[in-house]
Amino acid sequence: MRIFLTGATGFVGSHVAQSLYAAGAELRLLARKNSRTEHLEGLNAELVTGDLLQPEDLRGAISGCDALVHVAADYRLWVPDPKTMYAANVEGTRALLRLARETGVGRVVYTSSVATMGFRSDGSVVDEETPVSIENMIGPYKRSKFLAELEAIEAARLGQHVVILNPTTPIGANDAKPTPTGRIVVDFLNRKFPAYVDTGLNLVDVERIADMHVAALERGTPGERYILGGENLTLKQILDRMAAMTGLPSPTMRVPHFVAMTFAFFDEWITGRILGREPRATVEAVRMGKKKMFASSAKAERDLGHQALPVDSALRAAIDWFRVHGYAPKS
Repeated sequence: MRIFLTGATGFVGSHVAQSLYAAGAELRLLARKNSRTEHLEGLNAELVTGDLLQPEDLRGAISGCDALVHVAADYRLWVPDPKTMYAANVEGTRALLRLARETGVGRVVYTSSVATMGFRSDGSVVDEETPVSIENMIGPYKRSKFLAELEAIEAARLGQHVVILNPTTPIGANDAKPTPTGRIVVDFLNRKFPAYVDTGLNLVDVERIADMHVAALERGTPGERYILGGENLTLKQILDRMAAMTGLPSPTMRVPHFVAMTFAFFDEWITGRILGREPRATVEAVRMGKKKMFASSAKAERDLGHQALPVDSALRAAIDWFRVHGYAPKS
C-alpha cells in the first residue's frame, strides 16, 4: 500500500511513519522545507517538500496513493496570530480531503485530538458520545482542531472513507520540539517545577498511537471517531511517578487556579506580546487545566484492538531521551 503521510517529521508523525513502514507500506512523507528529518533515518521513503498552507502543490504527491494519513497540525497553545493556525488545521485539512477524493485515494485516516471531546469540570471520564460543541473549545488550537474534525466527519457522511483518531496526551521518545507535555517532563528534570495545579490528563504511549494508525487503515469504520488513550492521571500523580523514577523531588505545593491564571496573564503579556517569545504559561493552558481531561478508550479497544496500558515505560522513555539529547542533566 502506498501512503501519503503528513506530519512525519513531528513527534507523533515520526512514530506513525515507523509503524507504517514496519507494516510494509510504501511511504511518501510530507516535510516542510526546514523540517528536521533525523527521526526518519532508516526509512526507505520518498520525502515531499511542501506545506499545508499551499495544499494544491501536493496534488501530484497524493495522486497514485492508496491512502492518506493526515497527522500534521499546528500544535501550539499560544500563537500571536491564530489566522495561520486556522489556515493550516482547518483549511489545510479540508483541502487534503478534497485532493484525496479528486485523485482517487481510497482511504483516509485523520489524526484529530482528544481536545475536541466534551470534558466536564467534575473530572468525569468522557468518551466519543459525550455531548460537545464549539462553545466548549478553549483557544484557537482546540477550536481549529474541532472545526477540522467536522470537515472529516462531513466528508465521511458524503461517502469518503475517512476514519478519525483522537489521541489523548502522547508521551515517549523523540519529542524534539518538545510538545507541551514534553515540557512538563523537561521542566521537572531541570527542577523548574516548584508547584503544581489541580488538573489531570490521560497519558498514552506514543508508540501505541502510531500502531493504531495501522489498525485504523485496516479495520476502522468510516465516519467513526476513536479515542486512543492510556492512563488517567492527575498532574500530581505524573510528577510523583517521575520523582520515583529519577530520585528528584516532586513538588508538594499546590497552586490555586486563580494564582496560576494571574501568572499566565502577565507571562503571556510580557513574554509573548512585548518580548515576542513563547510564554512558559498561557491563559489558555490554565483555562484548559480547570477540566481534568480524563477519557475512555473502550471503543478503540473494541474496534481497533487498542490497549489502554499504564504509561510508566513511555514516561521512562521520554525521561531517558530528553537526558541523552541534552534537554536536561543526565542524572
